Amino acid sequence: MAETTAGLPPRETIFTVDPVPLKYGHGALAELGADAKAMGMTRVALFTDRTVAALPCLATARESLRAAGLDVVVYDAVKVEPTDRSFAEAAAFAQEAKVDGFVSIGGGSVMDTAKAANLLSTWPDDLLAYVNAPIGQAKPVPGPLKPHIACPTTSGTGSETTGVAIFDLTDRQLKTGISNKLLKPRLAVVDPTTTYTLPAGVVAATGFDVLTHAIESYTARLFTTRDRPAAPHLRPPYQGANPWSDGGALEAIRLGGRYLERAVADPSDHEAHDFLTFAATLAGMSFGNAGVHIPHAMSYAVAGLNHEYRARGYESAPGGMVPHGISVVVNAPAAFRFTAEADPERHLTAAAALGADVHDAGPAEAGEVLAGRLAEMMKATGIPNGLSEIGYSDTDIPALVKSAWPQQRLLVQAPKPVSEDDLADLFRAAMRYW
Repeated sequence: MAETTAGLPPRETIFTVDPVPLKYGHGALAELGADAKAMGMTRVALFTDRTVAALPCLATARESLRAAGLDVVVYDAVKVEPTDRSFAEAAAFAQEAKVDGFVSIGGGSVMDTAKAANLLSTWPDDLLAYVNAPIGQAKPVPGPLKPHIACPTTSGTGSETTGVAIFDLTDRQLKTGISNKLLKPRLAVVDPTTTYTLPAGVVAATGFDVLTHAIESYTARLFTTRDRPAAPHLRPPYQGANPWSDGGALEAIRLGGRYLERAVADPSDHEAHDFLTFAATLAGMSFGNAGVHIPHAMSYAVAGLNHEYRARGYESAPGGMVPHGISVVVNAPAAFRFTAEADPERHLTAAAALGADVHDAGPAEAGEVLAGRLAEMMKATGIPNGLSEIGYSDTDIPALVKSAWPQQRLLVQAPKPVSEDDLADLFRAAMRYW
């Protein structure tokens, strides 16, 4: 008999926590072989991109896997900011190689591509069948996937802890994704030493992804504001802010506020890089449970419509693109000014954790204080001054709104309703900050 929630209150009273196991610390990559073998892997697909493939961290991972007696096949053709086509190519590789497990070494693009390849090679179907509605059909993942160990090399996306895989749907010029708890890696192996050689521009972009993840999850609608699902298995992955996600989000905000500028300014500041990497994983755990909202919904339009921008630190990437962290944070100050009235106390708490002086700030100033601190940090770390600096103008607003509006899975997580007119105003407000 199917489980039901008949007789219970119409509003949600439950949240669930299903975190990815975590291994964190210097030298963690050297233990990959033992971890993979313990999961029953025998033939491993080692996913990475061309840049990471040439770094010592990839050699360490491959040596550890082979020393454990595992057969390793390397896929180093991951596209930075993946597309529907690159997901399909990666899935075809995994299927042809007949692997029984995945290890991903790289940034969010690498980890998300491994998730998609695992899904599409294990349960073959058209990619859009699994993509979030209303863009795709939101077909449930039919069953368990092969084990996947995710190993981030950037202090940003938190993808090692989430069941989300994001990509460019090229023919529609928008970003979208797949969200299902079965996509979560079996283990996150986080070795902060892999971030020590990142260019400053990459540290800044990915670091602001950490901060926006954390602030969005902390300021998301409360889980108790959702309708109770008709059955427990229909409870969404993004459940809204809750006591468990709040703790990780606030600590990630605090760590980012303290260490992001230091990590961008000095590659040799290993303390800053270590704590920023830990903040990224904390933020991933939090937003993977609570959800993100307006800045991320807007970001998919910003990145999806612009493939010409050349970001600092990403010069080696083929072609232009707006890196994900930049596409998110350029919207964030405008978005938090808008959402603050829904819960001024949470916005002020986030601002204080980020390092803002909130002693004389009342509820009416909450959005401005949080937005001002973010803009101050953006300016200090070389982030573009709003959408105008990455090539957009007011004439692009209708197209941006049209691309962002389908991201209802994210927009409904905001603490107040968002209309198409609101989105137009937000994109206009995000054009320039200083």
